Amino acid sequence: MGVEVVTFGCRLNAFEAEVIRGKAEGAGLSDTIVINSCAVTNEAVAQARQSIRKLKRERPGARIVVTGCAAQTETAMFADMAEVDRVVGNDDKMRGEAWRETHAAFAIGAGEKIAVSDIMAIREMAPHLVDGYASGLPRVFVQVQNGCDHRCTFCIIPFGRGNSRSLPMGAVVEQVRALAERGHAEIVLTGVDLTSYGADLPGAPKLGMLTKQILRHVPELKRLRISSIDSIEADRDLLDAIADDSRLMPHLHLSLQSGDDMILKRMKRRHSRKDAVAFCDQVRRLRPDIAFGADIIAGFPTETEEMFSRSLDLVDECGLTFLHVFPYSPRPGTPAARMPQVGGAIKERAKRLRAAGEAALRQRLQAEIGATRDVLIESDGQGRTEHYLPVAIAGEQVGSIVPRVIAGLDGERLTA
Repeated sequence: MGVEVVTFGCRLNAFEAEVIRGKAEGAGLSDTIVINSCAVTNEAVAQARQSIRKLKRERPGARIVVTGCAAQTETAMFADMAEVDRVVGNDDKMRGEAWRETHAAFAIGAGEKIAVSDIMAIREMAPHLVDGYASGLPRVFVQVQNGCDHRCTFCIIPFGRGNSRSLPMGAVVEQVRALAERGHAEIVLTGVDLTSYGADLPGAPKLGMLTKQILRHVPELKRLRISSIDSIEADRDLLDAIADDSRLMPHLHLSLQSGDDMILKRMKRRHSRKDAVAFCDQVRRLRPDIAFGADIIAGFPTETEEMFSRSLDLVDECGLTFLHVFPYSPRPGTPAARMPQVGGAIKERAKRLRAAGEAALRQRLQAEIGATRDVLIESDGQGRTEHYLPVAIAGEQVGSIVPRVIAGLDGERLTA
């Protein structure tokens, strides 16, 4: 066995898993399982620990290395696990040197178990073009930003990722061009706080300028998609690109978190409920068919039923199609963990939010019937529209984009 990477959490972790595999195998590691952990909730950390124990029982001879956000924020906890052979820091995991040192330590059966550097000292971001993406893979990711300078009261991620840092525009354009030339039809720009892109670069270019540069200088790129954004930071160039270039997909995922102004203040968010609704209205005027997703937390400390109802109403007021619901989880060391907790209502509120999200998705799927959509074929039997809606479709080449009339529904998928 070579190197297997088991990934938890966000799309950025999924991208980084490919880099990790390449760096670790390039360093000579074999028979090694890398746990690329997530720290966003207590449940995510618990899942990583459970997976470590399970994998060690199933493959007792394999080495287990833990990295990712939870490895950075809870290093000692993972190092104390008997099943874990090494803990590698969240920035270190992207560097070949860390994996060469890991290989050397395993070879001699000695050395430090912990290889975690100070994430807050990292100020630059190196480009990582993933060579391991299979040729023709329909959708691939390009990491353009990492870290976060904001300190939302519920969030531990800045301490797992460090401060915000960006990849220079020229390097991003070159990566996108290389991937497009390999035949990847859709590129997704990803980062921890994507709309803070460029603040640390000369001239402070913004995400909108980067988006325009990609679309202008990589004409062979068929589809460009943007992952989660903070709507309050969306700039004029980004809005112009959404309005003017059909290659930028009409699908945005928003970091909203709550629909109540007092809760937003206690979260230390930088937008209000009015801002969120106004942004969605503005973008919908520019691109009427846009699909919105959003992250919303259920049961944040001090949240009353009335406050929660405002989050529930936001699904309709913003016209959300895709909802990611997070039951609030107190993360040690965050200000929100010291606030009065909601308690037993959290799961019930999360259930109601998910039900609202499911209803909104069904409504959007139903509204697609009769429309002609360009479907990116992801696998034999399934593709996705420009709006990221799943389509049951057979007999097409994986990686191709085909125009099809949406005929009906097959459970939670469209049929074409």
